[in-house]
Amino acid sequence: MAHPGRGTRPVRIANCSGFFGDRISAAREMVEGGPIDVLTGDWLAELTMLILHKQRARNAAAGFAGTFLTQMEQVLGTCAERGIKVVTNAGGLNPAGLAERVRLLADRLGVTVRVAHVEGDDLMDRIEELRPQLAHLDTGAPLTVTPISANAYLGGWGIARALADGADVVVCPRVTDAAVVAGPAAWWWDWAVDDWNALAGAVVAGHVIECGAQATGGNYSRWQRIPDRTRPPGMPIAEIDADGSCVITKHAGTGGLVEVGTVTAQLLYEIGPPHYLNPDVTSHFETIRLVPDGPDRVRIAGTIGSPPPATLKVSLNFDGGFRNRATFLISGADQPAKAHWVTDALLRRLGGADRFDDLTVRFAPGDPHGADQESSTASLTVMVRDADERAVGRAFSAAAVELVLSNYPGLFMSAPPADAQPVGVYWPALVSRDAVHHQVVADDGSRTTIADPPTATDPPVAVAVAAAAVGSTHQPSRGPGPGETLGSVFAARSGDKGGNANVGIWADDDAGFAWLRDRLTDDTLRALLPETAGLEIRRYELPNLRALNFVVVGLLGEGVASSTNFDPQAKGLGEYLLSRRWPG
Repeated sequence: MAHPGRGTRPVRIANCSGFFGDRISAAREMVEGGPIDVLTGDWLAELTMLILHKQRARNAAAGFAGTFLTQMEQVLGTCAERGIKVVTNAGGLNPAGLAERVRLLADRLGVTVRVAHVEGDDLMDRIEELRPQLAHLDTGAPLTVTPISANAYLGGWGIARALADGADVVVCPRVTDAAVVAGPAAWWWDWAVDDWNALAGAVVAGHVIECGAQATGGNYSRWQRIPDRTRPPGMPIAEIDADGSCVITKHAGTGGLVEVGTVTAQLLYEIGPPHYLNPDVTSHFETIRLVPDGPDRVRIAGTIGSPPPATLKVSLNFDGGFRNRATFLISGADQPAKAHWVTDALLRRLGGADRFDDLTVRFAPGDPHGADQESSTASLTVMVRDADERAVGRAFSAAAVELVLSNYPGLFMSAPPADAQPVGVYWPALVSRDAVHHQVVADDGSRTTIADPPTATDPPVAVAVAAAAVGSTHQPSRGPGPGETLGSVFAARSGDKGGNANVGIWADDDAGFAWLRDRLTDDTLRALLPETAGLEIRRYELPNLRALNFVVVGLLGEGVASSTNFDPQAKGLGEYLLSRRWPG
């Protein structure tokens, strides 16, 4: 049966999850809060695949995001009644298993729905065959270990085919975050696989709403602009038109805020070069234009697309051994000397720093003359990692505790001793498209193979931007004066991409962007953020967004699951940058 309105008006695609653990009531809020056509969500951060592997290792029937079923129990009947399609990547490592659980749930609720699922991302049974292709994407190092998970990022055409064949619920494994939006948009508008500009616009829309409330005021540098911070932000909606342009909005009467700044922030989140690679299309972020479209509405238009790459990204995880930590708190004077003493004593008890595969010591000084004891206390954290669980387990914790009465004066710790925790290491790579067999499995078990779109033969290049006058050399520049913080003028958003961190910073006007473009160089950023010393920094300009994007390669080590960085997902990196004072 044809969906009412399909192909005659913009499709309203709503998000109800930005990660595994997001607001459980969000699906019901989106379904009951106003008209939508498609309910989507993202459950699969890179760390989540490791979590799902651990679940499946304990129970072969697991390996998917179980919270999705809780949400479906709340809304599946209403979705069926109103013709709302549901597209999710909560299938994780077991999309067939989750699809079957949705069917069982529908039977129990007395709801008639057709459930399809997508397969082809899981490459684990072909690792040895593919190993020559799986060099590390950033370092070029060969893959010499056996991973515990290996999943290619699929695009949205499997989703589009499932919906065209009548599926009401489409359960996906590791598809790109934007695919759960681009796929339904392609189905709604009957786009061809080479409608590059339309597809690029849909991918941009998907990138904006895939992290849930981050597009509606969550994690927003300009948080003071949110009218009522006592209410949680409403989740985002993308109204996607036939040409791929869209309006980002939220249900009326919900909390949060949608403005050009909130959309800019999410566009800059976890990106690298302006040419944003996806399996279906390359979206050129340097061509995006943002225009206010009324209260809590921002129009995104002008996005240019080009063919996607001939390779697909693969997310691998492997066993990184075990780790543990001890944090000593140091009050009063002579904090560095006390920290050195206790570190030396601990390592002597453990057999020396070379005893472990990895050792990290981090000292954060306090102000000995602070207003109270807490503000005047320093912290010393010793982190160890090793393949031998016993080396970093109770033996490590006990050695730390044994120092409590026999080292610096006033020694106390932030937490009791703990057991070693398993570590997963993230490994990004690329494979040729012919190594991946993208399929849709319909409700009746029949399978359809999804063909690859035409691909680019050369790396993408920058696209000429019509609004080239933005931030031009003819514009006066305006930025912080000596001693003023970057945040007094600019806003920022940061995040993680495996072992790399990105931080985007943007201005509200052309004069501000002219200042950023001319003043905030790689070397300047390195001086402002001493943590970047010795690391490669990649700098990209996005004039249409009045923004710069910096990628700091290797800041997060081997990824969030194993990172010893103080901010392992770089969530606070942008705010930290904004707090830095301009030297003049």
